[in-house]
Amino acid sequence: MLHFSGMELMTWTGSLLWPFIRIGAMFVSAPIFSASSLPVRIRVVLALLVAWLLLPVLPAPPVVDLLSADAFLISIYQVLIGVAMGFILQMVFAVFIIAGQSIAMGMGLGFASAVDPQNGVQVPVISQSLLIMITLIFLSLNGHLLFMELMAESFELLPVGVIHPDPGQLWQLVVWGGYMFAGGVLVAIPAVAGLLLVNIAFGVASRAAPQLNIFAVGFPVMIMAGFVLIIQVMPSLTSHLSTLLFDAVTLIRQLLVL
Repeated sequence: MLHFSGMELMTWTGSLLWPFIRIGAMFVSAPIFSASSLPVRIRVVLALLVAWLLLPVLPAPPVVDLLSADAFLISIYQVLIGVAMGFILQMVFAVFIIAGQSIAMGMGLGFASAVDPQNGVQVPVISQSLLIMITLIFLSLNGHLLFMELMAESFELLPVGVIHPDPGQLWQLVVWGGYMFAGGVLVAIPAVAGLLLVNIAFGVASRAAPQLNIFAVGFPVMIMAGFVLIIQVMPSLTSHLSTLLFDAVTLIRQLLVL
């Protein structure tokens, strides 16, 4: 009959529990996995499965009483790490939501909104279309495998039990959020600039021919021009997504080794 000491049981439990907490926290904030349409039960099972698969390659966890204050502090830190990693990746997808909102406002379709199944909020239909397209591109680029690689690498760069909170890390996340707003404008600026030229053309036409009904002609023309410009922007979406993902992974690695 096998006998296990209490410390051995705590070590084995902690070796699975803390990776599960970090991975589960990442699933809460990461794109695709944090979709409101994905049941919580599936997220929990998936996080537990990934933690169990990564268990053989993870560094040995610290031997800590699971009911102690140290264990609670380690658990909180794992949650913060996972949420921060997921937030950085989530902001990559937010770039294209911002771009879609800018284009929709220029087209006059800012009022046309739909529920985003991932976040459960109202977004313009242009943003929703771009988000679906980016999700498909993300999966075609093996972005889901990038998740797994980041999870495994995070335990090597910042093992469980190592705690070094740094206020500079929070500031880097704030700067990253601002960088994402700039990225959204960069993605949308070709279409927005084209729509601005169309508006200028209508302004000149209305001055040259005052009898022209701008409201009757301008709205459908702006919509058609907007869709044409979106089609022109589509080929660059893959390169934008690849660049943003590379920057996101680089930032995550920098935060983990600080």
